[in-house]
Amino acid sequence: MPRAGFVTIVGRPNAGKSTLLNRLVGERLAIVSPKPQSTRDRVVGILTDDASQIVLFDTPGLLEPRYALHRAMLHAAHQAIAEADVIVHLVDAHDDRPTELVVLAQLPAVPKAPVLLVLNKADSIDAERRAVLQARHPGALFVAGLDGQGVATLLDAVRARLPESPFLYDPDDVSTQQVRFFVSEFLRETVLEQLEDEVPYGVAVVIDEFRESKDPVYIRAVLHVERESQKRILIGAAGARIKAIGQVARTKIEPLIGRPVFLDLWVKVLPNWRKSASALSRLGYTLPNESR
Repeated sequence: MPRAGFVTIVGRPNAGKSTLLNRLVGERLAIVSPKPQSTRDRVVGILTDDASQIVLFDTPGLLEPRYALHRAMLHAAHQAIAEADVIVHLVDAHDDRPTELVVLAQLPAVPKAPVLLVLNKADSIDAERRAVLQARHPGALFVAGLDGQGVATLLDAVRARLPESPFLYDPDDVSTQQVRFFVSEFLRETVLEQLEDEVPYGVAVVIDEFRESKDPVYIRAVLHVERESQKRILIGAAGARIKAIGQVARTKIEPLIGRPVFLDLWVKVLPNWRKSASALSRLGYTLPNESR
């Protein structure tokens, strides 16, 4: 009987969860940014071989929620933890005292799924540091999402803990999410790359129209911001900034779709959407029951 199941990657912001997901799947699915909190919802990647199928969840970084969007992000992480057959607790190898997962994730109880402590960025620590960490965390695994160090060992450990099960998805699938989701994520990634300070965190992307019957493929996307000042920055002088964002985003989206793309980008103000439960619901985020 093959093995198949759900594997949730959790950890602090900037622990390298998205980089690791992309490395494991061998596809660029999750956006990667040096800015913290770039992942807002779970990203799903699927890795299938002859004997196993691993359905991977990349999750928002675990943090103390300060407003409604943060609560939605923590809720997404909690759901992914609850659904997991195996949990990968990813910790930056430079973190001297990683917090226990149950405390870090603010969980009501220890997860039922087995938890693997995985120390990431092992390519950036010396032998002495590695020896200290091995003594401190005897069961931990060392990986480097950037260069793939330790990934084969991690996959072996994950597969050994998966339940016996038929495959859950078609072996050729690399994700369960629609192309629209990845288009919106690549647009948001480009905003993170091109804008500084607080502006990128105030941007939410919604795909309003996606016409594959057109040549090039027509995609109309709305970039929602919280204030008029953010809208002016995002558009730029004579539309230069939004044009540059579209040009760069197209280079990411076209390989995903396999066809030329026409991006029709609009910027709208949705006041204080990060703090509004109704606005978050409109944008596709899910809050825990008590916050809706």
